Amino acid sequence: MADNLSDALKKLKITTTDSTADSLEGCLDCLLQALAQNNMETSEKIQKSGVLQVFANLLTPQSSCTAKVANIIAEVARNEFMRNPCVDAGLIPPLVQLLNCKDQEVLLQTGRALGNICYDSHTLQSQLINMGVIPTLVKLLGIHCQNAALTEMCLVAFGNLAELESSKEQFAYTNIAEELVKLFKKQIEHDKKEMIFEVLAPLAENDVIKLQLVEAGLVECLLEIVQKTVDSDKEDDIAELKTASDLMVLLLLGDESMQKLFEGGKGSVFQRVLSWIPSNSHQLQLAGALAIANFARNDGNCIHMVDNGIVQKLMDLLDRHVEDGNVTVQHAALSALRNLAIPVVNKAKMLSAGVAEAVLKFLRSEMPPVQFKLLGTLRMLIDAQAEAAEQLGKNVKLVERLVEWCEAKDHAGVMGESNRLLSALIRHSKSKDVIRTIVQSGGIKHLVTMATSEHVIMQNEALVALALIAALELVTAEKDLENAQLVQILHRLLSDDRSAPEIKYNSMVLICALIGSEPLQKEVQSMAFLEVISKLRSHENKTVAQQASLTEQRLAVES
Repeated sequence: MADNLSDALKKLKITTTDSTADSLEGCLDCLLQALAQNNMETSEKIQKSGVLQVFANLLTPQSSCTAKVANIIAEVARNEFMRNPCVDAGLIPPLVQLLNCKDQEVLLQTGRALGNICYDSHTLQSQLINMGVIPTLVKLLGIHCQNAALTEMCLVAFGNLAELESSKEQFAYTNIAEELVKLFKKQIEHDKKEMIFEVLAPLAENDVIKLQLVEAGLVECLLEIVQKTVDSDKEDDIAELKTASDLMVLLLLGDESMQKLFEGGKGSVFQRVLSWIPSNSHQLQLAGALAIANFARNDGNCIHMVDNGIVQKLMDLLDRHVEDGNVTVQHAALSALRNLAIPVVNKAKMLSAGVAEAVLKFLRSEMPPVQFKLLGTLRMLIDAQAEAAEQLGKNVKLVERLVEWCEAKDHAGVMGESNRLLSALIRHSKSKDVIRTIVQSGGIKHLVTMATSEHVIMQNEALVALALIAALELVTAEKDLENAQLVQILHRLLSDDRSAPEIKYNSMVLICALIGSEPLQKEVQSMAFLEVISKLRSHENKTVAQQASLTEQRLAVES
C-alpha cells in the first residue's frame, strides 16, 4: 500500500486537467483507500507531497473526479494540522464555487470538505459567509430536502455558521425559517429533530428570524411536541420537551414575535402557555412562568393579564415551591410578578391580591437569583404605594434581611437591589416608624454608602431617602449618620465636577436638613462648605444655582 500511495502521489503531482479520467480515478481511489486505513499518516504524506495545490485545479464541475477530490480534502481536513495547508493551497474558493453544481455527490463531499476545513475557526467561517455560502446552502436545502445526507450536511453547516453574529443578518434575508419548519414537520426520529433544534436555537436569537419562525408555523410544531411528550418518562421525550419549551420562550423574547403570539390576550398560543403553569412538570412550569414574564414586557399586556387572573396562577405556582422548591421555577415566577407590577394601575390590585405576602415567604432563600427577583418585585410593588411601603418598612424581619443582603459583596445585584429597596421603603412611606425600624436594624450606613454609588439613579435615591430621614427623625439617626461620615461624603459630592446636577441639588437639600443636629452642624462648619457652595451659585443648571444660594444663606445664618 505504501508503494502504491507513493506512486499515486507522484502521478498526481504531474497531473494536468488533460490527464485521462481513468488514470486520475485510480490515483484518487488509492488515496481514499490509504486514508481509510490510516488517516493521519496518509494526510501527512499528502501534505509533504505538495498534491494539495494540484487539487485546486481538479475541483471543476466538468470533471468526473471532482467528488473524489472533494472527498479526499474532506478526509484530510478532519485533522487539525491539515486545515491551514488546505487554506494555503487555495482550496476554499473552488470548493465554494462547487456549491452551485447540480451533482448531489459533489455537493455532499464539497460541503463536508468546507465544513472540516473551517471547523472551529470563526475567521474561516466568516470568510465563507462573506463569499455568500449562506443563501446557496439554504437554496440547496430546499432543492435536495429528499436527500438525507445532503440535508444533514446543510444542517451541520447552518449549526456552525449560525453561531456567528454576522451570519444572522444573511440568514434573515433567506427563507431559512420556512425551510427548517418544513423539514421539522417531516421528522419522526429524535436525533433528526435534535439536529434541527441545534440550528433553530442560535438563529432564533435574531429578532427578525424569530418573527419569520413564528410566521412559518414553528410555534404550532413546538406546542405539538409539548403535548406529545409532557406525560412521558422516556429520556428522549423529556429532552424534547425541554428543548421545545425553551425554544418557545426564546421566540417570545422578540417584541414583534411576542406581540403576534399574545394577540391581545386572546391568542391560542398565549392560552396554551397559561395552561403550563399549573402543570406537574417542573420544565413546563418554568417555561410557562418565563413566557408570562416575556409577555409582560409592555404595559398593555401586563394590565390585561392582571385583569384576567394571571397573578393568582403565579402565586399558586410559588406556593408549590416554598419548601425545598425548584429554584429556577421560583426565579421565573418572581420575574413574571415583577414585570406585571410595573404598570401603576397593577400595583394596588396585586397588593390586594396578596402578592407581597406570597413573595415574603421566600425571604429565607439563600439563592442569590431568587433574592434578586424577590427584592425587585417588592420594590416595584411599593412604588408610590405609601400604605404598602409603610407596612413592609415596619416588618423587622424584612428590614433585617435587607441590611444583611446590603453586605452581600459577592452578589452585586442582590446588594444593589437591597439598598434600593431600603431607600424605597423610606421614600414611598415617608414614615417615622419605618425610619426608626431601619435605624434600629443598622440600615443607615448602607444608605450613606449608596450615595457614593457609580450609578446616578442609586445615588439620587439614597440622597432623597437620607433627606427624609434628616427631616423626620434626625435625632434618632444622628449618631449613625455621623459614624457613616455622611458630611464628608456630601462635601466630596459637591466638590466633584463630575457629580450630576441632581446629585448636587439633593446633597445641598440634605446639608440644610443636617444642620438641625448640633454635632452634624459642627462637622458642616468645620469643612468649609460655604466655599464649595458659593461656587455652585454660578452653576449652568438654574435649579442647582438657586439651591446653592438658599443653602449658602442657611449656612451663613447658622454660623
